[in-house]
Amino acid sequence: MDQGDQFHANRPHNRLAPPDGAEQEPYKPIDAVSETVKTTAIMGGAGAILSGVQNSLARQNLGLMGIFTRTGGTIVTFAAIGASYAFCSSASANLREKKDSYNQAIGGFFGGAMLGLRARSLPSMVGYGAGLAVLMFTYDYGGGQLNGYFKDPQVDEYERHEQLRRNRRRPIQETLAEMGEGRGVYGPGYEERRAERIKERYGIDVPIGKQPAGGSS
Repeated sequence: MDQGDQFHANRPHNRLAPPDGAEQEPYKPIDAVSETVKTTAIMGGAGAILSGVQNSLARQNLGLMGIFTRTGGTIVTFAAIGASYAFCSSASANLREKKDSYNQAIGGFFGGAMLGLRARSLPSMVGYGAGLAVLMFTYDYGGGQLNGYFKDPQVDEYERHEQLRRNRRRPIQETLAEMGEGRGVYGPGYEERRAERIKERYGIDVPIGKQPAGGSS
């Protein structure tokens, strides 16, 4: 595999279209109701935690019920964001019969609009919606993860690590020039040089054994 093929094999996949020459798999509908319920529960729980933090930082002590009476709007807002995002993105995928980044952008817009709804202002709804739409589109288009590009599932993980290791390995001559021999790093002919030094200093003949593993290049 040359450098050009290696570059195309490791580059991020386009989430808007299938790879060249690949057959598009039949679309499998998403259970929008199930996704909405799960996402609403997760976001509602996150809102409850944040509401508890807000309630604990308040000057007036309202007790445990203050999470629902004083800062309960945070729980409702988070739950509404999760419900709108999950339902709209799933419905968009089912209507378009495609799973791509545009669905995440549509869900992100309606989810962000719920955040702007608290301000009771149309510009706030549009602004928050557009911001979250761009964020979700970028995140999904980049592979849907924070630790790098989308990895090709057809490439074996061991082979991929071996390729990275070979590309990043430094020549043994360069390492010896900077660090010198020792600490598990030895150059070719180390055993012969070591035997000669010992014989010169102490007059002892040292049998030459197998070269240490660190000397292989």
